[in-house]
Amino acid sequence: MNFFALQFAMPDLNFALLMPELIICVVAVVVMLVDAFAKPTQRWVTGGISLAGLIAAGISSGWLWLSWQGVTEAFNGMIVLDQLRLGFTFVFLVVSALTILVSMVWVENERLPAGEFHSLLMFATAGMMLMASAGDLVMVFLGLEILSIATYVMCGFRRTDIRSNESSMKYFILGSFSSAFLLYGIALTYGATSTAAGLPGTTNIAMIARRLPDAQYPLLLFAGAAMMLVGFGFKIATAPFHVWTPDVYEGAPTPVTAFMAAGPKAAGFASFLRVFLFGFPFVVTAGTASIGGQIHLAWLTALVVLAILTMTVGNVVAIAQNNVKRMLAYSSIAHAGYALVGFVAAGSASDSAQRNAAVSAVIFYLLTYAVMNVGAFAVVQLIARAGDRRTEVEDYNGIGFQSPWLAFCLSLFLLSLLGMPLTAGFIGKVMVFRAALDQGYYLLVVIGVLNTAISAYYYLRL
Repeated sequence: MNFFALQFAMPDLNFALLMPELIICVVAVVVMLVDAFAKPTQRWVTGGISLAGLIAAGISSGWLWLSWQGVTEAFNGMIVLDQLRLGFTFVFLVVSALTILVSMVWVENERLPAGEFHSLLMFATAGMMLMASAGDLVMVFLGLEILSIATYVMCGFRRTDIRSNESSMKYFILGSFSSAFLLYGIALTYGATSTAAGLPGTTNIAMIARRLPDAQYPLLLFAGAAMMLVGFGFKIATAPFHVWTPDVYEGAPTPVTAFMAAGPKAAGFASFLRVFLFGFPFVVTAGTASIGGQIHLAWLTALVVLAILTMTVGNVVAIAQNNVKRMLAYSSIAHAGYALVGFVAAGSASDSAQRNAAVSAVIFYLLTYAVMNVGAFAVVQLIARAGDRRTEVEDYNGIGFQSPWLAFCLSLFLLSLLGMPLTAGFIGKVMVFRAALDQGYYLLVVIGVLNTAISAYYYLRL
């Protein structure tokens, strides 16, 4: 065989589409190098560098937004540039920036290695951004693992605290199981998308949709979709895949809990939306309703059930919590249910305009939730002080007299999480519920409103 005569197709290496992620990765390495030579009194330097990197990544994303001319792919479809990616990227950058601001005081008070923490946070941010930009299931898994590994270490960052170590180990073990479900679902989807014409299977999300009419093994597709649903359900903490959340959130350092409750949850929704909406749409081409429609209907039915279960379990169990971090953990579970309401609306939309409106509602809701959630945990961190000692509800008695400004900020954040009128959280819930009403999910919206009323008890309890 003449190897010199072989023709190789060069991949589409458009690194401009990866510029925000590359900036974050470079900053993560720079932070580690600076930390190695910085004095103990200069812990703030790594936080400043990380914030500068996030701003640079934000500027790069803004440039991509302004120059965006429609859906663009690179690296043979592994990376996608669209509004879904750009919207979620903004959420990730905001969450990471707020987490850095919260953590700078924390690492100083507890004399922790700031450079290591900020570097891990940067790598976790890069993983989230890759999940939102992934056009291939393999890239989704790669981004998820980058995020997960960094988060596992961050959970156990307070090495001398047995609660922090226990939190890290629980998250690692259960996270590994969820990753295995997701990976096996990807493998089944790859095998099921092979065609009778001899074409091998595919993990490209857009190609999966085009292969649905010719899929030889529809049952494998159903199984693959179900396993990916379990994997994503764990990452966004939907019931009944939420059991890890309270223990992990309570044991992890408060800044890490604030990040986990907002960033990885939003990243899970980004990948979940992309795989669900673009990989298994209701109609791809003529004649796909038999397979694509059945899978899509199954996903929608499962999402409706998960949304109801997640909202209800999160709010009802939160009422019985006496630990503030556990209460906010169950609150985050309930908020995942509210976001799923918008997800269901996006999956049911009959045209691209309605779908884009529903997706925009989900992104805005997650953004407002993330900001208010990180803010609430920041106040909890300031009240708890070093070691997370004051995290019981009774510790907040009289906080309005001791620290009026902290009490005011906490009240503002909690009222927004509740969805009180004139707050950003209220606007987010209205957008999500309106999208569901437009698709005829009246009962789902009623259940969402009732759950909002239930949540008023534990929010106003503080």
